[in-house]
Amino acid sequence: MLTRTSTQSLTAQLADRFAERIRTRLMAPGTRLPSVRECARQQGVSPHTVVAAYDQLLAQGLVEARRQRGFFVRDSVAVPPGTIQPAANASAQPQATPLVAADASTLIRGMFHRPSDKPQPGMGVFPPDWLESTFMPAAVRRVTGTKALQEFSLQYGEPSGDGSLRRSLSAKLASISLPVGPEQIVTTIGATHALDIVSRSLLRAGDAVMVEEPGWALEFARLEALGMRILPVPRRADGPDLEVMERYCNAGEGHRPKLFVSVSVLHNPTGYSLTPGSAHRVLQLANKHDFHIVEDDTYSHLAPEYATRLCVLDGLQRTIYVSGFAKILAPNWRIGFLAASPALIGRMLETKLLATLTTPALFERALAWCIDQGQLRRHAERVRLRLDGARGRTVKLALAAGCTLASEPAGLFGWVDTGVDTDALTQRMLDEGYLLAPGSLFHARRPPSTLMRINFATAQDATFWKVFARIRAQV
Repeated sequence: MLTRTSTQSLTAQLADRFAERIRTRLMAPGTRLPSVRECARQQGVSPHTVVAAYDQLLAQGLVEARRQRGFFVRDSVAVPPGTIQPAANASAQPQATPLVAADASTLIRGMFHRPSDKPQPGMGVFPPDWLESTFMPAAVRRVTGTKALQEFSLQYGEPSGDGSLRRSLSAKLASISLPVGPEQIVTTIGATHALDIVSRSLLRAGDAVMVEEPGWALEFARLEALGMRILPVPRRADGPDLEVMERYCNAGEGHRPKLFVSVSVLHNPTGYSLTPGSAHRVLQLANKHDFHIVEDDTYSHLAPEYATRLCVLDGLQRTIYVSGFAKILAPNWRIGFLAASPALIGRMLETKLLATLTTPALFERALAWCIDQGQLRRHAERVRLRLDGARGRTVKLALAAGCTLASEPAGLFGWVDTGVDTDALTQRMLDEGYLLAPGSLFHARRPPSTLMRINFATAQDATFWKVFARIRAQV
């Protein structure tokens, strides 16, 4: 909060607050600043103080004044060469407003910026203390003896990834009824890298890609940065909206989607999981209209093994399986992988080689040990049990604070209706040191929304919900 005991003037404090949010992309280019009168009310200062602060931001080139409309965050980054612009008949081709590189970093950096040491309900990962273990350091020590360290450091690793890890992953996938040999697996630098490899291997600039909406903003931004046309598909409780998918597929050459990206199990942000009937129809559409499906199973460690997965039903004929370990084990190890048919895996490997040559074998070998010794399985069981308790506590607090649940609570995330504009709510909660994940972040066109995504592990703090209820009443 602004303080009159600070050595800085109130004007300087307010200007610095907005400047920091703009520079860290917590306020995206094009964001409208509160009106002078509204900002003065929110911050408990005079309109003169706000005008002076906005003048400082203008002088720094961070905002621009638009006649009779107010002050807006400047977009000072030019559109990169090669960026796909809307077609003249864009109204006939549903797609997101183009995102330049600055917008993509807004979506990414904003979600990982911590405004304070308080628990952050908008974060996308477990708190560090949930992931602490003794077996991970032990695993690293096992593979960093002098001889092993020289082996890892003085030569490139296997192009497809460490052989011991790929064998461990093959056995792990068998537990979800997906028989895949090690030769059909390529390790990656996290699941996001795996998704990127799939896109670069199967798509070309201008291709149409169906994506679930709401969905993860990073995926929208990543595909747009590659020049793809995004076709949003509403995600329902049982799976994607099949009628919308059918319309896209039957729209002729104007669309003709080449890929469908799906989080079928514990979908982000809704927590929905695919039903067998919906999965069967999705695969029928893929076969009929000749498109591939990439199944992002990032939250597999939090889901039951029997959950319906497209790859299991399809046997990796039209599907590509992607997963990783950042959510459950070690975010900074950056280990992910993809599994594909023999006909496609060679193309995926070539794309990986062009981008990274190979991936670091040290952590891959350590992860293989964690899997083989059962350490990862037992760790995941402990986390799931703890998450069940956190989910119950968080739901009670959210309901007491005046929210409703837009979907049945499951997995790591809750999809909550606040009843107010969550973009405005997010900026107000930042003043209190809390980062939210507003609903607009999970839509390709980023429309205003009353929804927000909460992390059950980080939103079970009663103090947060008290502050939330107070600010919500003011928005």
